Amino acid sequence: MNQKEIMEIRRRITPERTNITKIYGCYVNGEKQVISTSELSLAVMEKNDVEKYMDLFKKSLSGRIGRNLSDIEFTSQQVIEGEEHKLLMDLRECRLEDAALREKLCRKIIDVLTLDDQSNYLILLAYDVYDVPYKGKDNINQADHSEEVFRYIICGICPVKSRKAELGYDTGENTFRLGEAIPVVGSPELGFMFPAFDDRRANIYNALFYSKNTSFIRKEVVESLFHTSTPMAPGEQKNAFSDAFTQSLEKECCFDVVQSVHRQICERIEMHKQMKDPDPLELSAGDVAGILRDSGVGEERIEKFRTKCEEQFGEVAALNPDNIIESKKFEIVTPSVKITVSPEFSHMIHTKTVDGKLCLVVPVDGGITVNGVGIYVQKEE
Repeated sequence: MNQKEIMEIRRRITPERTNITKIYGCYVNGEKQVISTSELSLAVMEKNDVEKYMDLFKKSLSGRIGRNLSDIEFTSQQVIEGEEHKLLMDLRECRLEDAALREKLCRKIIDVLTLDDQSNYLILLAYDVYDVPYKGKDNINQADHSEEVFRYIICGICPVKSRKAELGYDTGENTFRLGEAIPVVGSPELGFMFPAFDDRRANIYNALFYSKNTSFIRKEVVESLFHTSTPMAPGEQKNAFSDAFTQSLEKECCFDVVQSVHRQICERIEMHKQMKDPDPLELSAGDVAGILRDSGVGEERIEKFRTKCEEQFGEVAALNPDNIIESKKFEIVTPSVKITVSPEFSHMIHTKTVDGKLCLVVPVDGGITVNGVGIYVQKEE
């Protein structure tokens, strides 16, 4: 799936557009015990409640591909005879109406998932049917012409925490009094959609997995639900790339080289945005090797970097630039000082030896403020 297709699905998850008729819930405590299950009909729900549920499902598809959203791929063998894939397909075919199948899916989550703070959580499930409108040559949807019916299930796993008791107005007693602490459903920590919506049609070989936390992906949940290899989380990708970079370049991993690599990758990200390409930007190890070459790194170090990348990411690694650098800032950290600047001004910073000490030099063009106070700086003769 690309970002445009994800947005197309997200836009329809509203009370006015969706064809979701029921929402199924499984409320679980920190000891992996099911507290309750629910089957809610949207036809008899209050509008505000429907909007809140839709918002939770929509957040289960939030973020960007390669960041919060990961593409899960099934092998051909799994599609033919895999237990996990068959369960998802059966749930889709029965429109989630089979309670035994719903329980089996929830149990796959419950058996392996414990939230970090051991809080309770709510598993939400829904089935939707999207009559995909035909898109003409002018790229405008024609609602009265359908080219595909996309049937899918969506899941959101939301933490449930007790809100602190607060003073509230009691209309019966005409006074403010301390109310009871009630469990409150938070935004989804995890979620998935099956099948994927590729080329605006169902792709049963793929699913879309959501993780609110980009530092790591809960591999145990991915393994239990899909029985596939888990994509490397953005935080893990960044650490692996940094390790490959420093270990391969060694002494050539200097300030100027890192500055140049950061600038060139940021330029590619900006160019990709301007092109409005819905597919995520990817860099191969060869692409980064070319950037290193342009930055003055020797061929021996470049080959070591390529080898290290293959070890860390695989032979056909496709790296997400946003996962390997901080594209919105250029940050320099020393044991005592941290400097953060916008990437467009990173070229202004350079190193210089002053009185025998290596220093970072930041040119001053205009006034200077310290803690909001404008200061006077005496220029040296």
